[in-house]
Amino acid sequence: MTDFNSDMASKKSSLLVADARTQKRNKAEARFRAYGLAAVGVGLLFLVILLTTIISNGSSAFKQTFVTVEVFLDPAKIDKKGNRNIEDLKKATTFTYKPLIQQGLLDQVNAAGYNHPFEKHKAMGQLLSASAAGQVRQFVLDNPDRLGETVEFRLIAASRVDGYLKGRVTRESVARDKNISAEHFDLVDQMQADGLVEKVFNMAFITGADASEARPEQAGFGVSMAGSFFMMLVVLGVSLPIGVAASIYLEEFAPQNWFTDLIEVNISNLAAVPSIVFGILGLAVFIQFAHLPQSAPLVGGLVLSLMTLPTIIISTRAALKSVPPSIRDAALGIGASKMQSVFHHVLPLAMPGILTGTIIGLAQALGETAPLLLIGMVGFIATNMPDTLAEGILSPNSAMPAQIYEWAKRADPAWYERAWGGIIILLVFLITMNTLAVILRRRFERRW
Repeated sequence: MTDFNSDMASKKSSLLVADARTQKRNKAEARFRAYGLAAVGVGLLFLVILLTTIISNGSSAFKQTFVTVEVFLDPAKIDKKGNRNIEDLKKATTFTYKPLIQQGLLDQVNAAGYNHPFEKHKAMGQLLSASAAGQVRQFVLDNPDRLGETVEFRLIAASRVDGYLKGRVTRESVARDKNISAEHFDLVDQMQADGLVEKVFNMAFITGADASEARPEQAGFGVSMAGSFFMMLVVLGVSLPIGVAASIYLEEFAPQNWFTDLIEVNISNLAAVPSIVFGILGLAVFIQFAHLPQSAPLVGGLVLSLMTLPTIIISTRAALKSVPPSIRDAALGIGASKMQSVFHHVLPLAMPGILTGTIIGLAQALGETAPLLLIGMVGFIATNMPDTLAEGILSPNSAMPAQIYEWAKRADPAWYERAWGGIIILLVFLITMNTLAVILRRRFERRW
């Protein structure tokens, strides 16, 4: 007995000194924490690289080069009848205004004494966007009394001039370009020094509409933003009531049997279905069968509603499950019906989780592109903002991710720049929606 106690005492260690096993466990925990910190660091590094790439490539889209030109509005060419009648002025097309603009710019650079080899006014047209003539024409239609005057305009520069000032186009790259030459860039440098050519913030990129493939400098993102907005209205109006109603029934009223189990399995499976499958379904059902207007936000919203429903149902059911059963029992104990306990007590307490899931579902739908490709929302260019709610939902339009896809596949590098700018705007919307979801959850969340 004495020998046993002495052996046990020799094996005892101090509580202040870790034994070999404890030291090994502590080292394993330290390694695990290091692995976790390394994983977080790598994730943050890739996030920084992604955001830096997007901002560096897309920030230039928010600036546009403009050229200040003094144009003589020659009534002999614009208003040949001399009566300043609006209907007669409308007969003068942009081809009438284009030479006036080019001649005005040539006279202006000659008067300033700039060194250039151009003798004909047509060479000046390569410095300006094709939309310049339309801008001057619209000014004359709005102000017919200004005919016969020399008016100063700030016109959009051509995409290659804009690219030159942004470093996207070089003299070497235009050596074989028929649209512009290095001599034009020499003239641009002289005009920029005098303030006749300048880069300014391009608000039209945020509020404007898409343009033809030949005029990237005029393209804007505003109309596609409106298309996404009307689509989200449709998604919210369809998926939220249906998703919440289905969740309440499955969680609170449906009996637990093989049929409801089958429904739950299918809902989980639908959440993992690729979005392009929903696009094919929308093309077959809403366009080919129901004959709804193609490329309309209504169809896009219905397709995205199908895709968003599983997300809303799953998040809503999780929010309903988080409400303690004692809330239901207390309501039933004081005489409330099952429906009253659900709608008066359970649903208000679950509402923060429901709103969070709904906003996350809308953010997911906002960034989807594949379903919109199949219903034709990249084949239509909307040139004007919708005037009414019905027009916004039923008229053909594009959406932000579809517009980005359309710009990215075009040949001119100026479109590539605008695609990056569109990604910045889309990310701002997504970050805002996810931030709103976090704020709502923390603001109304209750801990039991």
